[in-house]
Amino acid sequence: MRPRATFAAAPLPPGSARGEATSLTFEPKANILDAGDVTRAIGRIAHEIVERNKGAADVVLVGILTRGASIAARLAAKIEQIEGARPACGSLDIGLYRDDIGLREPSALAPTEVPRVDGKVVVLVDDVLYTGRSTRAALDALTDLGRPRAVQLAVLVDRGHRELPIRADYVGKNVPTRRNEEIAVRLSEIDGVDEVLLGTDDEARLTEEAR
Repeated sequence: MRPRATFAAAPLPPGSARGEATSLTFEPKANILDAGDVTRAIGRIAHEIVERNKGAADVVLVGILTRGASIAARLAAKIEQIEGARPACGSLDIGLYRDDIGLREPSALAPTEVPRVDGKVVVLVDDVLYTGRSTRAALDALTDLGRPRAVQLAVLVDRGHRELPIRADYVGKNVPTRRNEEIAVRLSEIDGVDEVLLGTDDEARLTEEAR
C-alpha cells in the first residue's frame, strides 16, 4: 500500500463542499499544476479579463472564500501590471447561501468584503468549478449586495460534473475527473506552496473499496 500523504492546510472555509474549494486529507495521484503553471494560468486569465472587457476600469473582482479570494487578489495585481491601475477586489462568504446549509454543521462566517458592484462587471473567482452549486450560491449572495451590469466567472480548475447550467468564462485548466476523485488547490498564501493535485479522498476511497 502506498503511504498516504496528508495535506493539512488552513481550516475549511465556511460553506465549503467536497470537490469545491476545500482543503482535504487525501491520497494524491498526480500533480496537475506546479507553481509555474499556476502563475502562468493566473496571468493568462488576467489578460483574458482585460481583453474581453476592453480594459478593467469597470471590473470588480470578487473571490469566493477561501482560495478564490487569494486568486482574485493575484488577478488584481496582474491586471494592475497590464493596465497600470488595480481593479477593486473583494471576498465573498457563501456559507448562508448554500443549498445544503441544513445538512451541514454550522460554522463561523468569514468576513465578506465586497466593493460597490452596482453597474460594474463583477468577475467571480473560485479555485475549482465542480457541480456549480458554489457558484449559484455566490450569485445569490451577490444579488443581495447590489446589481452588477454583468457577472463573469473565473476558475483556476474546471473539473466537470456540473449539476447546474453554469459555465466559466475564464478557466486556468480543464481537468476531466471521476466523481470519486478530488482536486486539491494549494496556494502559498494559505498552504505555503502553489500546486494543484489530483487524488482520492478518504471517504470516496473507502466507498470504492467496499464495492
